[in-house]
Order: sequence, then structure tokens, then C-alpha cells
Amino acid sequence: MKTTEIPIVLETDIRGVERYARGKVRDVYGIDDRLLIVATDRISAFDYILPTGIPDKGRVLTQLSIFWFDFLRPVVPTHFLTAKVTEYPEPLRPYADLLEGRSMLVKRARMVEIECVARGYLSGSGWKEYREQGTVCGVALPGGLRESDRLPEPIFTPATKAQTGHDENISFETMASLIGADLAGRLRNLTLEIYSRAARYAETKGIIIADTKFEFGFVGNELVLGDEVLTPDSSRFWPADRYQPGGPQHSFDKQFVRDYLESIDWDKQPPAPPLPEEVAARTSEKYRQAYAVLTGHSL
Repeated sequence: MKTTEIPIVLETDIRGVERYARGKVRDVYGIDDRLLIVATDRISAFDYILPTGIPDKGRVLTQLSIFWFDFLRPVVPTHFLTAKVTEYPEPLRPYADLLEGRSMLVKRARMVEIECVARGYLSGSGWKEYREQGTVCGVALPGGLRESDRLPEPIFTPATKAQTGHDENISFETMASLIGADLAGRLRNLTLEIYSRAARYAETKGIIIADTKFEFGFVGNELVLGDEVLTPDSSRFWPADRYQPGGPQHSFDKQFVRDYLESIDWDKQPPAPPLPEEVAARTSEKYRQAYAVLTGHSL
């Protein structure tokens, strides 16, 4: 059966509306006291945006974030308002086809310039630091842990936000000195509570959330959860039935892209190379699979 092909969106141009920001993946527009966040199909690796888009990626990021915003309502308020294009302000209506499924209207928030990272497993930059120092972001861990081992309990490892390049891991004490001890404590507790609740749910669906990062901000005096939430771009999702500690894991994310780029003769300097069609297709399949498994719905 032939299916309708969804176009790949790499750029957006919504005329007559303030362009608020352009990230590696998202284009953000300002409308009064609200923001329109559009998730494109751009993908970045090794700090560079690739010229090849990933089919359906923006839709997965948006729809999965909306799922988690709803799931987490008992825990924390969010900046989310609506994803129904028919409820968007009039200047956005002509762009309904572009925005459908990959955008959301949110409250403007004063964002806290800290990435709030929760880790339940030893992987990525945490594994690298642990091998060298026995710590992750200054948090001492037991000896003898292997790559991808489950930690005795989840840990909070903040980072400074980088517009380009890598976020920089910092200690909790450094975070407290930057934003104040009270707010730092609130964000640590909230991050770990959100992560633990989401990880328990994901386990019932056969997915391990190894780690994830959150962003918070203030709408007035209310602390809210913002940006994207628990997506394959902001988290490590591992299939539980293939989990084997002691090395890297199978994952529902852009590992296919990283593996391909490592296999070719690219010096990780611009321009970034295009991806073969099969690599983009396999990556898209992983993103859609993560959405389907976690939500119980196909995209």
C-alpha cells in the first residue's frame, strides 16, 4: 500500500513573525508573550549540523515531548500551551501544513542557563570521567563499575548550556554559585524526581532511560519545565531486552549517524558530509520506534 510521503523540513521561513532563535534542530518564533517552537528534521553530530535531514525526526521530537508534558503534569508545570494549529494566532495559519505535527505554542519563559542532567547509568562523558577520576561531575561513585552499568541510585550532574559546541559539565557547587543555592537545590530535586518517574514508566515499556537532560525557566514566579523533554535527542534510550553492561549499548537515537561518520575519512571539521539514504532511513526508523514503544501509538 502506498503511503503519503512526509516532506523533510530543514529550514523554516515564517514571514511577518519575529524569528526569536535558531538552534541546531529547532526554529523559534516570538508572538506576543508566546513562542512558537518548530522542530525541523535537522540532525547534528560532533557539534555540526549535517546537510541531510532525518525523515519524521521533528515530528517525533515534538509529539514525544507533548506526551511527556502531559505525563509529568502531576509533578511539574510546563511551558506548553497547545499543538493544535487551529488554535494558533492568525499570522501562523497560512503555514498550517508546515507546522502540523512538528510545532507547539508555548509560554515565554526566563530560562535558567543550566542543563539539568540526570544519570541512572554510566555512559558517555560520565563514563570517560569515571575512568579517569572515579567521579561523574564531582560525584564520587563506587569502584569497579563498567561502562553502561546501572548506578546505585540516579545522580544529578548539571552542565552549562552551550549555543555551539559541547555543554560543559560542572559540579553542583558551581551550579549553586551561578544561580543560587535555593534554586539549585530545587532543580536538582525536581530533575531526579522527573527522571525517576519517567524511567519507571519506560521500564514497563521495555526501554531503559540511561540519562536525560531537562531545561527549566520561570513564567512570572512559577518554575516550569520547558524545551524538549525525554526525546531521543535529549536522552539515551536503550532497549531493555538487549541491555548488556560492559560496553556501548544498542539505542533508539542517532548512533547510526555517529557510527557512519566515524567510519569515513571525515576530520570532524566543516563542512559536514551528507548521509547515505540508508543511514538516514535507519535513524528515522529508530526515532519512530522509540515514539511508538513509549506512547503506544504510531506516529
